[in-house]
Amino acid sequence: MSISFQDLNLNTALFSALDDLGFTHPTTIQHRVFPIAMSGRDICGIAQTGTGKTIAYLLPCLKQWKFNKNKDPQVLIVVPTRELVAQVVEDIKKLSPYMSLIVKGIYGGVNINTQALELEKEGVDILVATPGRLYDLAMNGSFKTKFIKKLVIDEMDEMLNLGFRTQLKNIMDLLPQKRQNLLFSATITEEVEALIASYFNDPIRVEAAPTGTPLENIEQTNYIVPNFYTKVNLLELLLLNDASMTKVLVFAATKKLADQLYEQLEPSFSGRVGIIHSNKEQNHRFNTVKQFKEGNYRFLIATDIVARGIDIAEVSHVINFDTPDIPENYIHRIGRTGRADKKGISITFTSPSEANHKAAIEQLMKYTIPLLPLPLDLLISTELTEDEKPKVYMKIPYVKIKKKPDAGAAFHEKSAKNSRRTVKVSRKDEMQKKYKKPIKRAPKK
Repeated sequence: MSISFQDLNLNTALFSALDDLGFTHPTTIQHRVFPIAMSGRDICGIAQTGTGKTIAYLLPCLKQWKFNKNKDPQVLIVVPTRELVAQVVEDIKKLSPYMSLIVKGIYGGVNINTQALELEKEGVDILVATPGRLYDLAMNGSFKTKFIKKLVIDEMDEMLNLGFRTQLKNIMDLLPQKRQNLLFSATITEEVEALIASYFNDPIRVEAAPTGTPLENIEQTNYIVPNFYTKVNLLELLLLNDASMTKVLVFAATKKLADQLYEQLEPSFSGRVGIIHSNKEQNHRFNTVKQFKEGNYRFLIATDIVARGIDIAEVSHVINFDTPDIPENYIHRIGRTGRADKKGISITFTSPSEANHKAAIEQLMKYTIPLLPLPLDLLISTELTEDEKPKVYMKIPYVKIKKKPDAGAAFHEKSAKNSRRTVKVSRKDEMQKKYKKPIKRAPKK
């Protein structure tokens, strides 16, 4: 028997919002988290991307929120990226159209004074923020932390990977001791465990799916491809021949690789391809994601860190242009498709140098990704990028340096000795010239 949102103890405002969104049944993480969160206990949620964890923590937070004339936040949500800030703010607005609350998102890369003025003037009930900018605004007094009743930390593992450990500890030191903590992470590392032990109060662990479990509604396939340019040819061939690839998210390992891929594909798909990574301007990134969501871009090239904050419905395919070297990143990537009980397709390109990465992913999932033969009409390129070319190391010839003979006195010592000798010789010459005959010395007795 499936659980519906009617089975949860929600209020009329939330029921109406969910009905407007067309949501009827909670996901596993949503119905497991809700009663525990409502009890006030701390929670450690283990959930992969695409399991609905954002709504899992928003529903109890919104249900327990109460109107207050105070302008300082009652709920604080900390996330790793600017894109995820924008996404969570958007989700809160979708769930609270029948509630009179103020939600704001703050992140780096924009004018801090503008954000500070907005917080001080308008106030905020629910604050969504990245760690660095949050700490800066808290320290300059733009808002008070003493009224915060709930702390939500989303994507904790990614936050630590990005180096936010110190900022997180500093933030939690500023918060009231009496608060509820809700943490969500795809993986629980030793570092995550250490933070939980230091700042949480005996949290209940809620797991939607074991780490590394492949999502059941995603069809996974794999191609063995020799090099970069052949990968480009394969991707182009798939896009041209498969009409079902309507909204495709293409992952690249680095910003450089993403740029190279965009340069290769843009001429063939002019105006239908977008690219985002951390070197792109913030407005460009937001606009690119918007164009992709609205279907103006058929496919979007992105790096792992930036794409972590993207929540886009109806992604038909995820293409791993490279095989990620961190197995958990593979799970995050493919979780961008196959959402809301819809089928999704994941295709991974693996070069010979990435074979070990693929093996590690399959070991984590305890699942062998099916291998497909390369299309017969695929053009196999022999051209290599600079990164793929064999590294040539110049052999430095061994030269045996002859050992110098023992040196005499130091230069300054020689100079002083020579100068004394010069003085003695010159005085002797003067005496000889004066008496016009050699000076005889008395014999020593």
